[in-house]
Amino acid sequence: MKARSKEDVTETSQTVAAGQLRAFIERLERVGAERDDLGRDLADIYAEAKGTGFDTKAMRAIVRLRKKDQAERQEEETILDLYKAALGMV
Repeated sequence: MKARSKEDVTETSQTVAAGQLRAFIERLERVGAERDDLGRDLADIYAEAKGTGFDTKAMRAIVRLRKKDQAERQEEETILDLYKAALGMV
């Protein structure tokens, strides 16, 4: 059996690393394309809702709020109420 030289090992390591890098890049590109498609889908849904007469700004706020748990929403609302009171907005 022939011993592998240091250059052979380095070349093999670089080939493996290049292959892994290429795989990561290709995955990132695929997911990026999917994300772009989803972004267009979201825009289409909001446009459809707007065409039906819904306020899309309010809908976006609702979507953001639904991502938070109840405690986080309550804390945010409490702070907002406190700030509005401090500014005489209530």
